[in-house]
Amino acid sequence: MIRKKRKAGFDGPSPEEYAEGVLEGNRVMLSKAITLIESNAPQHFDAAQSLIQKITPERKPSLRIGITGVPGAGKSTFIDAFGSLLCDKGHKVAILAVDPSSQVSKGSILGDKTRMERMARNPRGFVRPSPSSGVLGGVNRKTRETILLCEAAGYDIILVETVGVGQGEFMVRGMVDFFLLLVLTGAGDELQTMKKGIMELPDLVVVNKADGENVAQAKKAMQEYNTILHFLKPYTEGWTTEAVTASALKEQGISEIWGIIEKFKEITLGSGGFEERRMEQQKDWFYESIKEQLMFRFFNSKGIKEKIRAFEEDLKKEKVAVAANVQSLLDEFFSKN
Repeated sequence: MIRKKRKAGFDGPSPEEYAEGVLEGNRVMLSKAITLIESNAPQHFDAAQSLIQKITPERKPSLRIGITGVPGAGKSTFIDAFGSLLCDKGHKVAILAVDPSSQVSKGSILGDKTRMERMARNPRGFVRPSPSSGVLGGVNRKTRETILLCEAAGYDIILVETVGVGQGEFMVRGMVDFFLLLVLTGAGDELQTMKKGIMELPDLVVVNKADGENVAQAKKAMQEYNTILHFLKPYTEGWTTEAVTASALKEQGISEIWGIIEKFKEITLGSGGFEERRMEQQKDWFYESIKEQLMFRFFNSKGIKEKIRAFEEDLKKEKVAVAANVQSLLDEFFSKN
């Protein structure tokens, strides 16, 4: 393969080489391309955006499914069973883990790949535990662009798991077609621990671990959730959100859940709601990208970093008002751009 000319300071394959490998379905190259997208290094940003530009017209849109759940709900087991079912049906499935809460540790979610053993080994599957790292390369952009890369590589179903509790659910809801909430028995107790508004987000609520002695409790919880959902406005217009039971461990109810998702897609495609949601998400991403690129260019502008450090010292001594410092920096930035 002939290496294309690359910019000074940039190492690794060129955007053309990345695009070629991704479009061929090369999983190693796909992983490397995602790493490029996730990088906050200034020399990688332009290359990453060039890559996205090259693969976007070639990709085939997937069905994007968001999955969240209360702690201990068995998300990894469920996703492993659900993803395996879809692979058996002939689909190519990519699993992306998102954890905005790991901003504190800047860590990577390394455990998910080991907990999803079957999907990690499945030739039709792809598991990517992604770090959230850093404010300059937001989780939102990285996940959206990773979805595009996976679609370009031929994955027709993307499962986006939110690992963090809190803002993760709202963020993932804004980038998927269908949103699934995994819960346990004891609906009343579980709802007390949920962030306000979470129950208004899902298109389906799944009471997991409905097996053994827990079956009766799971059915009771399902009824309680359905009562609650009856009084809430569904997130998707024209669709009634319901609660069902399943056992990921015993792989019971998993096929039925896929049937519900297929019905959802059929109804929303027929009503135009599916495409309308995609267009709204694209518009939101457009405005978010403007904000992020402004931040990126601002913080990487020549001389700005040094001035910020100097102003930080002034702020500690309370020499200058915050607003005055910000205005000074912005004036200098826009005078050069």
